Amino acid sequence: MMAESAAKAKLAVRAAFADALFVRPAVMFGPDDAFLTTILKLLRQLPIYPMFGRGLTRLQPAYVEDVAEAVARVMQRAETPSMIFEFGGPRVYSYEEFLRAVARQAGLAPRLIPIPLAVWHALAWASEMCPSPLLTRNQAELMQIDTVSSPELPGSVELGISPHSVEAILQKMLSNCG
Repeated sequence: MMAESAAKAKLAVRAAFADALFVRPAVMFGPDDAFLTTILKLLRQLPIYPMFGRGLTRLQPAYVEDVAEAVARVMQRAETPSMIFEFGGPRVYSYEEFLRAVARQAGLAPRLIPIPLAVWHALAWASEMCPSPLLTRNQAELMQIDTVSSPELPGSVELGISPHSVEAILQKMLSNCG
């Protein structure tokens, strides 16, 4: 499983670099990204939107510029010991809540249809046989894992950053390109 391989990788990095800093952002979004822009495009094109599972996976999307600023501030802190930073946005959504928030902001009202995760995995497996797969097994697996920052680990607040909301950035994106 992915969490296992991430834990093994962290141990390997710690063994080689005892004072390593780890930065773990939640799913990131921004203008022209592969996440929010793709979802918006699909919501506009599809009257019925196929949703991963029942839409219960929790996510806390982080604005890419907030994460970049956080990384810059972490790097400027010479005294920062080996630690883990997690960065997420100001709100935790279920996947369904996230889709509805994006649709509402864009003035859309799609029908969200739950599709079992096993179906997504089969589609991803078939898609990976194509030269440019539309969906990968890794992406399907990621949609089963909550990506929210841990309140026990330092993040944006400790670095003096007030994260931007999806709605605020999406509003800018929509006013720039319609």
